[in-house]
Amino acid sequence: MSGPTVLPHPAREELSLTAVLAALSDPERLAIVCRLDEGALDMAECFSTSPDMPKSTRSHLMKVLREAGIVQNDPAPHGPGRRVSLRRDDLQARFPGLLPAVLENA
Repeated sequence: MSGPTVLPHPAREELSLTAVLAALSDPERLAIVCRLDEGALDMAECFSTSPDMPKSTRSHLMKVLREAGIVQNDPAPHGPGRRVSLRRDDLQARFPGLLPAVLENA
């Protein structure tokens, strides 16, 4: 039995300011980032305030955040899900002060 698929994430040096800002411009994605500011969550917990949102929409929102380099998706320690966390250190290294400024004004 194989493990969960490893999802691609951009390397720190590949993070683009325009991609990060575009991803954060959507209110739903920004709300997810605000929730993750409190700590890593299982994927399902990211959407507990929007339980009726279609799975395809949830997947797309997370894909945009991951591909922009804002979040890290890892296999959950228990079960088939994924654990999601902010790439705080990478964002701070590439764009100092950006994430705190966004979260403070969200």
